[in-house]
Amino acid sequence: MIKKAVITAAGKGTRQYPATNSVQKELFPLVDRDGITKPIIQIIAEEAVQAGIEEICIIVQPDAAKIFQNHFVGLNYEEKTAFHNNEWAIEQSGLLEKLQGCITYLEQKEPKGYGHAVYCAREFVGNEPFLLMLGDHVYISNTSQSSMTQLLQNYEKFRSTIYGVQKTPASQLHLYGTVAGEPIIDLPNAYRLTKVVEKPEITNAQKNFRISNLPPDTFLTLFGIQIMTPAIFEILEKQIQHPASFTGEIEMAPAQSELCERETVIGLEIDGKRLEIGTPLGYLETQISLAMNGVFAHDLTKYFKSKRGWSEPNGN
Repeated sequence: MIKKAVITAAGKGTRQYPATNSVQKELFPLVDRDGITKPIIQIIAEEAVQAGIEEICIIVQPDAAKIFQNHFVGLNYEEKTAFHNNEWAIEQSGLLEKLQGCITYLEQKEPKGYGHAVYCAREFVGNEPFLLMLGDHVYISNTSQSSMTQLLQNYEKFRSTIYGVQKTPASQLHLYGTVAGEPIIDLPNAYRLTKVVEKPEITNAQKNFRISNLPPDTFLTLFGIQIMTPAIFEILEKQIQHPASFTGEIEMAPAQSELCERETVIGLEIDGKRLEIGTPLGYLETQISLAMNGVFAHDLTKYFKSKRGWSEPNGN
């Protein structure tokens, strides 16, 4: 039922300087679980299409659309001839051409924050619910269903805005948006949300964002993927016209919180892991996680075991 997706990819990537002088953060390469080297934006777009998305809008910086378009191009005749013995390359070429046909690019002409970037997709979305993703996040599911599929399939049940959420220890709240709400009886891993705040102080979280069925030091934070109804654009437009910040930056969390007041918003625990490549450490963690969940897991484990003092995460 959800056919459109929006991916925000207009950030400057300052924490990955100087690499971002020449390469857009969302185009950083990673070896995916299938053993193919791809930019992050392709990994995200592939998962969205596999989950049933038919149209993707990527929000980019001014004049950056061409950079992304240059990637989503299949092999030409001469290149296909050179790769004729490499079936994997021909398959990837076909995949890139398929993705190219799904993607629309829109510019965020001024760097006015995440909420403003989302608002740029208003006309693309129209009057439909849509899937919203971050262009510098990778999602690894713990099940046979991808993280996006988990979210999309539950839309048919709730028919309302759904924020993907995950249990998170208090020590990590400075990294994530945090939600308040209550468990939905008879629906494990689902919550009726009441408000959202971006990276709260622990004392604030303990007072205002406790979830009744979770331990005192555990909270629900945003996973980075969500299904939004078009009502979000009305809220964002109001904030753009009357910005709360003197810088004019439009944050997403206040709009998400207001949406919780206007309509039913569900928090759905995603059975998986969120990974962000916005920092050097996050980029390394993302690559290792992809590798350890893919075709090179055995070889990589052998390599690490050969290094003195290394052991697997479970202690073996």
